[in-house]
Amino acid sequence: MPEFEILSRETAYQGFFRVNRYRLRHSLFGGGWSEPMMRELLERGHAVAVLLYDPLRDEVVLVEQFRIGALDLEDGAWMLEVVMGIIDDGESLEEVAVRESIEEAGCEIRRMEFIADFVLSPGGCSERMYLFVGEIDSSSAGGVFGLPHEGEDIRAAVYPADEAIALLGLGKIRSATPVIALQWLALHREELRERWGVGES
Repeated sequence: MPEFEILSRETAYQGFFRVNRYRLRHSLFGGGWSEPMMRELLERGHAVAVLLYDPLRDEVVLVEQFRIGALDLEDGAWMLEVVMGIIDDGESLEEVAVRESIEEAGCEIRRMEFIADFVLSPGGCSERMYLFVGEIDSSSAGGVFGLPHEGEDIRAAVYPADEAIALLGLGKIRSATPVIALQWLALHREELRERWGVGES
């Protein structure tokens, strides 16, 4: 079993996020230990994401907002995504999903299922994402949402599921979490609809 040893740890920066600086070493596949190395780790907490899906209308709700990490993308810093939010102390994953779906898209979740959890950028960030699919009524969805005191300006829009999935091939979805969510939907949409009582008999 590979091992690692933390030799020292300090806070290098504390702002909206925190950066910790580690001095560590780890075991090598060929035997022995690496030389001590310095690594910085972005600590931004863990998050929940929800793919909002209406199985009756076969539609999804995607949100669009400004993202600082996308400043250098050639098609701009506004990204199409699924609903996402950081987990606050004491919150369950399901509570975050319900809260963020209302805050970011104005949608109430009727029921939801867990899809997967994954680390987004393990080379330098500790963030772990917990991804769900949530059943909604998309008939009146859409609009501008978000919390102004958090600087949020979020546009929610309804897409036919086929169109949303097609955006992947067109390169219009550039954020990892919605890519994973829509790929999952492409693979599991019919069985999900059957499970939720609206699939083909």
